[in-house]
Amino acid sequence: MPDSQSTFLAWMFRMPLIKRWALMFCVKPENVAEHSHQVAIVAHLLAVIRNKKFKGNINADRVATVALYHEASETRYGDIVSPTKYANPEIAREFKKIESLAEKECLASLPEEFQELFSDIIVQDNVDDEYKKIVKAADILVAYIKALDELAHNNHEFDHVEERLEKKLNDIKQQMPEVDYFLKTFLKSCSATVDQLTKNI
Repeated sequence: MPDSQSTFLAWMFRMPLIKRWALMFCVKPENVAEHSHQVAIVAHLLAVIRNKKFKGNINADRVATVALYHEASETRYGDIVSPTKYANPEIAREFKKIESLAEKECLASLPEEFQELFSDIIVQDNVDDEYKKIVKAADILVAYIKALDELAHNNHEFDHVEERLEKKLNDIKQQMPEVDYFLKTFLKSCSATVDQLTKNI
């Protein structure tokens, strides 16, 4: 491969190969590309809700872009499941170091003239705190929706996931009214069937 060729897209395009929920049985398998796309949609919507309903002033398009790349590190080292990643504070710190290294490697795979533009999108330590907060909330919401969907298909592997994430969301919505609005306005219909969605058409 010529030295002038960037490998950035080659790494990003590996996202569909990375399986999520690797230690669990899933009725509907999920990969990192699907997850990142869903997080981007939800994060964008949360930013729009904040701006329209709660006098926010945040760039919803940039939030969506940050969300698209928020799992970029997993193209290098795969998806580390939460029970392993957060087994104890020391292990969590070490995994964070690995993720940060992977993000910097992804950034370095871009042509040098573009790296500054992507630095505060891909490298999570460089992402603005408010953007990171919205993307994290969207990440949890998407995982919660996934858990509810699996439970709707009688997959009780996700019982503890639903319980854990519901507690997190109860805390988050106290600080982020846009999350509370999202739950009240959009959550219930996320599990609707095609027949239910089209009954009024």
